[in-house]
Amino acid sequence: MVSRIDRKQVVETALRVLNEVGLEGLTLRRIAKDLNVQAPALYWHFKNKQELLDEMATEIFRRMVTPILAGIGPGEDGLGRTWQDAMFASARVLRRELLCYRDGGKVFSGTRMTDESYARPMEAFLGQLVAAGFTPGGAVRAWWTMYNFTIGLVIEEQSIHPDPDNPQDRDPAYDLTERKRRVGERYPLAAAAGLEMFADVEASFETGLRIIVAGVEATVGPDAPGPGAGS
Repeated sequence: MVSRIDRKQVVETALRVLNEVGLEGLTLRRIAKDLNVQAPALYWHFKNKQELLDEMATEIFRRMVTPILAGIGPGEDGLGRTWQDAMFASARVLRRELLCYRDGGKVFSGTRMTDESYARPMEAFLGQLVAAGFTPGGAVRAWWTMYNFTIGLVIEEQSIHPDPDNPQDRDPAYDLTERKRRVGERYPLAAAAGLEMFADVEASFETGLRIIVAGVEATVGPDAPGPGAGS
């Protein structure tokens, strides 16, 4: 017996269903229903939900390879970008693409790539940092820090604004006015922190990214002082 659906159809349907119901509601049964097949038919292609999530994350990454590479290579004027430019551009692409999928940050976090599509942009990014004077180890640490910051922020952002089709809609549970009312009198700094973090997530991301780049410059960048810098 041969399945009448292929692996690509399952993944594309799963990504569409993900946007409708989120990660918690994503089940093989629901995906099979959208494909008009019985759930066991999916096991021709994926042993379990985790294998499917790995392939979904890989497909999401495949779709961001081209824009990531565009941010690393020469600019429109033909001149090379700095390593700082590459870091800003890569983080912004990663965030933007993950926000296209409901719970995209959670799907991406902790999954394993099923092919080598990630290797080309990673090689280009690390290569640019090494060419700028980073050691290979320092370049990896810089990338890893930026990557984890971006993934973590996206997970938090999507808990506040879960619908990718309506990114301005806020989960009612994140009522900043109510939060300030509850904690503001006794903990004014904690109350103000909520507004700083969640009122404008775009600004929070950009500020955090600048902090990351400054930290990379100071600790593992080519001009970082002290023994072991850039290692």
